[in-house]
Amino acid sequence: MNLKPLGDRIVVKVIEELERTKGGIVLPDTAKEKPQEAEVAAVGPGGRNDKGERIPMEIKVGDRIIFAKYSGTEFKLDDEEYLILRESDVLAIVTRERAKARA
Repeated sequence: MNLKPLGDRIVVKVIEELERTKGGIVLPDTAKEKPQEAEVAAVGPGGRNDKGERIPMEIKVGDRIIFAKYSGTEFKLDDEEYLILRESDVLAIVTRERAKARA
């Protein structure tokens, strides 16, 4: 990606999944809620504290995240839609761990 976010900002690609009702009807875009899950495409170097020291980012490129509704700035790059968020707008990192087998 030819885009490097500054400070504690990240660039994400929103993951939009087809939504279906229990009866199998696909909902149109106008009836859906705004998606809140995304994949991180680029990460800034991190913010600075009061002493000017860099605070490292907890989020890495490739992480799947859940972010606050209606946060960030939308933009288009090479016909792809992205969102720029602050690290504080990220609510959680999604991990897909397999359940451990019970002994």
